[in-house]
Amino acid sequence: MPDKPELLIVDDEPSILANCEKILGKLNFNITTASNGLEALTLLKARSFDVVITDLKMSRMGGMAVLDHIREHQPGTRVIVMTGFASVASAVEVMKSGAFDYLPKPFTPDELRSVTLQALENAETGRRNRQLMESPSPIKAVSHQLVGTSDKIRKVVTMIEKVAPTDSTVLICGESGTGKELVARAVHANSSRRDKVFFALDCGTLSKTLLESELFGYRKGAFTGADRDKEGIFSMADSGTVFLDEIGNIDREIQGKLLRFLENREFIEIGGNQPRKVNIRLIFATNRNLQDMVDEGSFREDFYYRIFVYPILIPPLRERRTDIPSIAYFFLNQFSETMGKRIKGFSDDAMQRLSRHDWPGNIRQLRNVIERAVILADHEEITPKDMALSWESNEVEQMLDMVPETNEEFKKLKKEIREKAVIRIEKNFLLNALTKNKGNVTQAAKNAGLQRSNFQNLMKKHGIKKK
Repeated sequence: MPDKPELLIVDDEPSILANCEKILGKLNFNITTASNGLEALTLLKARSFDVVITDLKMSRMGGMAVLDHIREHQPGTRVIVMTGFASVASAVEVMKSGAFDYLPKPFTPDELRSVTLQALENAETGRRNRQLMESPSPIKAVSHQLVGTSDKIRKVVTMIEKVAPTDSTVLICGESGTGKELVARAVHANSSRRDKVFFALDCGTLSKTLLESELFGYRKGAFTGADRDKEGIFSMADSGTVFLDEIGNIDREIQGKLLRFLENREFIEIGGNQPRKVNIRLIFATNRNLQDMVDEGSFREDFYYRIFVYPILIPPLRERRTDIPSIAYFFLNQFSETMGKRIKGFSDDAMQRLSRHDWPGNIRQLRNVIERAVILADHEEITPKDMALSWESNEVEQMLDMVPETNEEFKKLKKEIREKAVIRIEKNFLLNALTKNKGNVTQAAKNAGLQRSNFQNLMKKHGIKKK
């Protein structure tokens, strides 16, 4: 796509053309105008446009003829049809004919700008989908292992490149599923320790006692059941890198011991009496707001400032939607090869759904959806019916397209839509809570502000099992 998207406005009323051009002139478009359908067809045959806004009724060839031409010859162009003869029948007709949206006159400047930007985003997603589908080589993760070209992910890559050659402590912040361990491994892989060991430990899954013994090790007889010496991770990772995930879940006493270790790289095994010195790099990660934890007293302030040397914030997937097509194709190629299937890509509808979804579980959730879609797919293209996220949304969206004829039908339809929407919200709420707490029902209920029994009842209602 060129630096400025190409926009064509078609209307046989000069005042409407001038008004639309003025409203959209503040956006970053190259705007061309045509005073009727015939003139528009001449322009369309000579060049391509990203978005076309056309009147429906015109003296010399109407908007339906323009729409038909675009559908046949330029399927990547998004068409917005505007008309002063608004009716349900005409709206249904133009949408079935392939229009992106329908804009009844009179409309506000905000309405015109909004639908135009939505059409452009839709066109860009479709263009990217076709480009990836036709690519001769599969999408591969580059040296830093992060797929995507958005400004936000480029910033993360730049930060990795700057800190990797140093031995500075790194704190990676981001929601569950955003790829914090991937970033940690990228830092290690681009450092001078790349040929040494990389240890990853999830602190949120271990008790205080077990975490301490895993990190520092212990001597025989240090406690009941310690029938032999155990070497800790810090000892085994000498000269390498240790990644401690979910650092916000560790006990304050362990925080203190880690703080002392950061100062001199020395530790004492449980039951031991001699300090051991090692040369390791520590990388921490969290999905919680550590500053808030400091304020409430659950996280040591001195430890917080000691690890807050070089924070890297990973954006959630919903904040870098332009990367979704590339990531989706990366997983598609991966799972297609693993399962021995020949799937060349996604349908435009499927890719639009992926790009619009909010992804509360981030890249981990997207990966699972793509894996399941590859399992279910019977054709060369993934369609919406292959994707789990479309089950509930299809039903609600179909209901939104219905046109009730009586007040009773209207009330009934409104009630059904509300109930279906609430079911989707409840299920997303539960799945998000469970994902963030790694399937721990008790912790998920507590952090969500519900009694465990009420949380379990909702899980039972929606058929969600702990696994």
